[in-house]
Amino acid sequence: MSAEERYLLNEIETSRKRMLTLAKEKPLFSSEVVEISQYLDDLLNRYDGIKSEMIKVS
Repeated sequence: MSAEERYLLNEIETSRKRMLTLAKEKPLFSSEVVEISQYLDDLLNRYDGIKSEMIKVS
């Protein structure tokens, strides 16, 4: 596993936990929840892109 994959997985898990905590405290449409959700989506897309490239190479 590359350093970028490890970073992304760690950031995904941290962001997921943060989003769940925020969602319990604030409305789901609040700017904070939406922002962390969008950030998490970006992280997941980046991770998926890395995995897709690895499949193409092998």
